[in-house]
Amino acid sequence: MARRKKEECKSVPGWLVSFGDLMSLLLTFFILLYSMSTISLEKFYQSIRGITEAFGGRTLKSDEKIIQGKNVDLNFPMYPKIKKKRAVQKKLNEVKDMLKKAGINAEVVSHGSEITLRLFSDKIFPPGSAYPYKDIIPYIMTLCEKLKSTELPLRIVGHTDNSPIHSGRYKNNLELSAARAVNVLRLFVKCGYPQKALSAEGRGEFDPVAPNDTPADRAKNRRIDFVIDLSAG
Repeated sequence: MARRKKEECKSVPGWLVSFGDLMSLLLTFFILLYSMSTISLEKFYQSIRGITEAFGGRTLKSDEKIIQGKNVDLNFPMYPKIKKKRAVQKKLNEVKDMLKKAGINAEVVSHGSEITLRLFSDKIFPPGSAYPYKDIIPYIMTLCEKLKSTELPLRIVGHTDNSPIHSGRYKNNLELSAARAVNVLRLFVKCGYPQKALSAEGRGEFDPVAPNDTPADRAKNRRIDFVIDLSAG
């Protein structure tokens, strides 16, 4: 019986084939990652510009600088600008703390690109009147002094509860809330806030923050909101 010849080399184990395929795939994957890590400055700039402008940010610099291959200024005006938002929020909190010491309820509310200082108006205006108490005016002027350097758009919004108005001068709560907002706006104009950045509106009882079914909740709805728009900065 003839002897079987010895195999010149041993057969490759089955697991080694799979392992080799895995290493090839990993190598391909890392080569792909490396190729993607080389960023086209022009395309990167265009992407950031599109996102920024879509969310209301300012138009960025000319594309010419990018095409010429110069360094890119990465200080993009993203929306909202975190540093400016923090600075404004700090000023509003200072005013809120000052009002709290004077016994005036206030709160700071942040939503998206807007920050609102909310003053509950029971100690701001006499009942049925659109003119602030005289001792409140200095606090309003202090708020203006802190904010006017920002030159940000400021919307002053008057609100009331749903209780019927008892005043011969104003027909309804909507008129009263609008008159209150306008009178506060006049104080900001007197203080020197940029007039083109100011606006006033009255919403009466139509934008409550609490149900109008208890005295405490109705008091929350009687308020003046100072709404600052950070997206235009």
